Amino acid sequence: MTFRLTLTVNGEPRAIELDDPRVTLLDLLRERLGLTGSKKGCDRGQCGACTVLLNGRRINSCLALAVSLDGAEVLTIEGLAVGEQLHPVQAAFIEHDGFQCGFCTPGQIMSAVGLIREGRAGDDPERVREGMSGNLCRCGAYIGITEAVLDAQARSAGVDQGEAA
Repeated sequence: MTFRLTLTVNGEPRAIELDDPRVTLLDLLRERLGLTGSKKGCDRGQCGACTVLLNGRRINSCLALAVSLDGAEVLTIEGLAVGEQLHPVQAAFIEHDGFQCGFCTPGQIMSAVGLIREGRAGDDPERVREGMSGNLCRCGAYIGITEAVLDAQARSAGVDQGEAA
């Protein structure tokens, strides 16, 4: 039996045929669509390395069955930058050394983007750490990650206030 679904991935409509209803969104992205930025860490939803935005909300893509997402919009790390122009969160991660080995970085960045878009980042480091607690970093780059999220949030708030003026 073949399952047909349509997803918008990084702004591009995709018609997909699945022969197995057990394919996760993570496996679909990595193995069938060639988008390998999202990482398979624990494959149990505990590390956050596979975080993507689904209809604007953060999810662990290793826990979502692709067949159940017909019509959804997916944003991955590959869809953040516009050409050579990095997304502000990506730039902040570089500026604040928010990574070491880099394995968790795509999931950390996507979670940070989601946290900021949800309006839950604020300007309190503890609030950011709590909001990012579903994303683990084995290297322990948490100080740089927190600083990057706070910086990106402050820049975002500045842009929003500037537009409102």
